[in-house]
Amino acid sequence: MEKEDFSELIKYLDEQFGGLEKRMNNLEDGFRTLQTSVDAYAHKADAYFQEMVMLSNKVDRLERWILQLAENAHIQLKA
Repeated sequence: MEKEDFSELIKYLDEQFGGLEKRMNNLEDGFRTLQTSVDAYAHKADAYFQEMVMLSNKVDRLERWILQLAENAHIQLKA
């Protein structure tokens, strides 16, 4: 093979690897963006579930108070 053939081959391979490197960088950027979005959603979901637990506890407490008040007032509550 001649020196000119090698330089053409090297140029071709350089272009191909440059294109692959660019595609890999784009994939990595997309993955980072996706990971950030998933992390943000997980944080919001965690906060939501904590609020639901607190709300459930509050409803339970209020229900107990209502039942106690009804009992003390001799009121029968129906479901």
